Amino acid sequence: MNNQPLRLLLVLFALVLTSCSSNSEIELAGNPSESTTVIAEKSIESEVLVLINNHRVANGLPVLNKLQAIKYQANNHTNYMIDQNKISHDFFYQRKQYLTQNANATGVGENVAYGYSSAESVVNAWIKSEGHRKNIEGNFTHFEISAEKDSEGKWYFTNIFIKK
Repeated sequence: MNNQPLRLLLVLFALVLTSCSSNSEIELAGNPSESTTVIAEKSIESEVLVLINNHRVANGLPVLNKLQAIKYQANNHTNYMIDQNKISHDFFYQRKQYLTQNANATGVGENVAYGYSSAESVVNAWIKSEGHRKNIEGNFTHFEISAEKDSEGKWYFTNIFIKK
């Protein structure tokens, strides 16, 4: 029996699948009025999240889980800060409202930072600051972070926490 047409079909199918994939983002089905792009996580972001959860565990607190809706809001705010060339909590009420409506958040907190060159340095600075530490140690269930460099190579950070 000649299986050559079947093999050719399988090879073509594999080519189609690999040509449509992407390492940096994945498109999800959803409301077309909202961004449905999954934002790829940078290593510095992963490190920050691990350090925050390690701090929580060391203080007898539960670990926080990641949530893509938070990542989207954090990423937008980090890009806003870079565009404005300033660190801020501008429009926090809009991020809070979005997460309340779209992620069923009952509480929202936010830490921002600028200029730190490593995950350890930014997390240590937040832990040394009473207000930032309250968010890290707060009664939250989920979190995410966005870390982006500006045109001069300086890092901007937005870390958002929610309680579901």
